[in-house]
Amino acid sequence: MYRFLVSTRWFGWLLLVCVFAGACTWLGNWQMSRLDEARAANEIVENNYDAEPVAYAEAEALFDGLPAERAWTPVRLDGQYLADDTLIVRNRPLGGRPGYEVLVPFRTDSGDVVVIDRGWLPIGNEHAGRPDVIPAPPAGRVEVVARLRPPEPTLDRDAPEGQVASIDLPHVSEVLGIPVAEGAYARMASESPSPAELPQALERPVLEEGNHLSYSLQWFAFGVLGFVGLVWAARQQARINREDREEEAEAAAAGLEIKHSAYRAPRRKQSIRRDGQPTDEELEDAYLDALEQER
Repeated sequence: MYRFLVSTRWFGWLLLVCVFAGACTWLGNWQMSRLDEARAANEIVENNYDAEPVAYAEAEALFDGLPAERAWTPVRLDGQYLADDTLIVRNRPLGGRPGYEVLVPFRTDSGDVVVIDRGWLPIGNEHAGRPDVIPAPPAGRVEVVARLRPPEPTLDRDAPEGQVASIDLPHVSEVLGIPVAEGAYARMASESPSPAELPQALERPVLEEGNHLSYSLQWFAFGVLGFVGLVWAARQQARINREDREEEAEAAAAGLEIKHSAYRAPRRKQSIRRDGQPTDEELEDAYLDALEQER
């Protein structure tokens, strides 16, 4: 009943379903790898964000190159802000509102200069393309607690004077004209002494896994459904073949001599009634065949 499955046509369908299932499996595994990445990022935040700050002397090497597992590590820095070299970063939304982030170089007691992100400011109402007011950092010696962040990629965008398009530390150093640590910058958590006016604190990263798990399961399900569809199609074809054989048997049982080509090819399935009795058309054909045989 299923001998048709060994045909070239059905072998081609099987090959196509296998390719489709392989693609779905690859996409499902890719989504699972994305899920693993999201979980690893969440674990880093959970482990580091609220940890005790480490002294700059212990974290100095991290400003030259920040391993992924050390992101968000709080660091305590002592020194002073270089307020005259303040920069703002464009196009930084917060809570659905457009705005800027404020970057200020910070010279540590050891003489190194690192970049501190002091927070967020909304778009100004009085001056187009910049905040109305940029709160000044505290003057003199300051103790800062800030969390480490990796530098951002370069963006091929222009920015007005005193602004940058991203926290691309080599570019920041070029704009400032002074050497700064290029392996990491720090997002401010607190300052002492604290000024009366501060930029708005940046939000804690949201811990979420996204829809990767559901997408992965969907892709795996699609791969399985390909084989389910092929089995369904094979069963349908087997049913059609069986009905064809039954109709031929019904025609033979009606007493018709299947000798002439008019009945054999093409088969006239529509001329055979379901009750097994020949139709008027079939009786007419049989009568004509009998006349031909008499001649």
